This record gives sequence, structure tokens and C-alpha cells, in this order.
Amino acid sequence: MAERTTSPPVDLPALKQRLGRTGVWLSSLSTVAADEERRAVAVIEELGYGTLWFGEGPTGKEALTHAAVLLSASRRLMIATGIANIYGRDATAAASGANTLSEAWQSRFLLGLGVSHLPLVSGRGHDYGKPVSTMRAYLDAMDATPFDAPLPEPVPRVLAALRPKMLELAATRAQGAHPYFVTPEHTRRAREVLGPDPLLAPEQAVVVDTDPERARATARDYAASYLALPNYLNNLRTLGFSDADFEDGGSDALIDTVVAWGDLASLRERVQEHHRAGADHVAVQPIAQTLDRQLDDLRLLAPVLIP
Repeated sequence: MAERTTSPPVDLPALKQRLGRTGVWLSSLSTVAADEERRAVAVIEELGYGTLWFGEGPTGKEALTHAAVLLSASRRLMIATGIANIYGRDATAAASGANTLSEAWQSRFLLGLGVSHLPLVSGRGHDYGKPVSTMRAYLDAMDATPFDAPLPEPVPRVLAALRPKMLELAATRAQGAHPYFVTPEHTRRAREVLGPDPLLAPEQAVVVDTDPERARATARDYAASYLALPNYLNNLRTLGFSDADFEDGGSDALIDTVVAWGDLASLRERVQEHHRAGADHVAVQPIAQTLDRQLDDLRLLAPVLIP
């Protein structure tokens, strides 16, 4: 269990309540027009999900300006970066940008930060430093950044954390962790490292399809890019998977454990597994070919996922 040192003094129970037990994770938002995003936000908000998470990639929309688009299109949704790449902006810009968003939209913004991956970072001309020490230095610089404009309360932040050292940093220097491409067993282990209080908000990919062959094919298409990144492979190895599980698009055992597929009851059970393992919030990512199909899946899922 990590012992908290310094991090912005955020009211964790209030933050967890604002986030809700179930949120939505949509990578597709980085590839569609702003008008489509606004329409999607309205649907997600109307369905009752508590939080909308989105990613940041080297060819997509910049995270903080993207968050402003989503915040401006919503009335009550929490908007969370999952994650903002620390190599995408320096710590001063991250701190000032997050403060600006949070103040302007009445504390509806959560800053998720991550070190990304060596191939993605080196491809944009940066040297990829040691993940934990690089993140620690970045957080130090953020905390040292003055902000002269009004800020009613500190901006909550979480770290993209998979393994123990980064999870410990998430517990001591942030409000918690946002693990991605993980399993309920990882959630159980992460809770042990974090301790009882920090926020634990894993992502869970789902395929709304009861046909095994078709559902696994969809899941493998989604998983392919992540199975090419060492950070995810190393984490999966600690969960008992071997190199043989990573071949040919992923073994059935691997795919079925990382990506939930099946009927609504099966998908609800997977989300509940994360909650029983210690998750405060689960960010559900429907895997489908279009944003409209994702929204259709979220409509189907809402009655079984939202209390």
C-alpha cells in the first residue's frame, strides 16, 4: 500500500461521486468532426453515464483543446483525458491548461496523464525517459507552476499506471490511477498497491455480440495495436500470459480476458468484476466500426450498467 506524500488536496469522495460508477471511453472522438462529437456527448449525457474519457494519439486531436470542445457540449458530464501524453506539452502548459478548463467548466475536468510508449514518443522527436522518474519530474514541475487566475479548487489528476511503481506514484502524487487494456485481476492487484482511498478507474473494452467467432475477430482488430507495444505486453506477462498468447492476434484466453464480449448480462458481469476487485469507476469502451454503432451499444448497455 502506497503512503501518500504530496499531491493537490482534492476531495476524493466528492470526486468519485461526480465521476459515477460507470463512464464511457471513446477513442473514435479523435477522428470525427466536432459536430459529431457534440451529438455524441448529448447522447451519452442523456443516457446517464457519469464521465466521458478520450485519448490522445500522435495523429489525433490535442488533448486539452479537445477537452474544451467536449466540455462546451455538455452540461453535467465529467470530461477526462485518458490520457494526455506528457511528451505532448511541457508541465507548465499542462498545469495552466488543466486549471483553465476546470475553472471555466466548474470542476468538470479530470486530467489523466501518461508517459505513452517508446515508439510513439520517439516518432515525434522526443527521447523516451524512464517512465516513473520522468513522470515524477513532470508532476514536480506541474506543482511548481503558479496560476494567477481564479481557481476555486485543485484540478484532480490520475496517472496511466499499470505496474507497481507507477501505481505507487499515482497514489502519492495524484488522485489515483487509470489503467488501460487490463483485466479484473489487474484491478485487484492495483487496489492492493494503491491502498483503499485513491481513485481506481480502469478502462474495459466490450463487444456487444454473442457470436464467438465474430466477437473475437472484432476484439482482435481492437487489440492488435496494443499487442505491439512493450508496456502492455510486459504488464500482461505479470498477469500470467506468455509470448504464445500474443501470437496471431492474441489467444482466445487473452482476448476473452482483456475484451469482454457477449450478451448484456455477460458484459455487466465483467464490469461488476472490476468493481468487486476494487474499482471505483469503470470506463466502458464499446468496440464497433463507427461512432453511431458505439452509441447504439451504449444505449443497450445503459440500463444494465447505470444504477
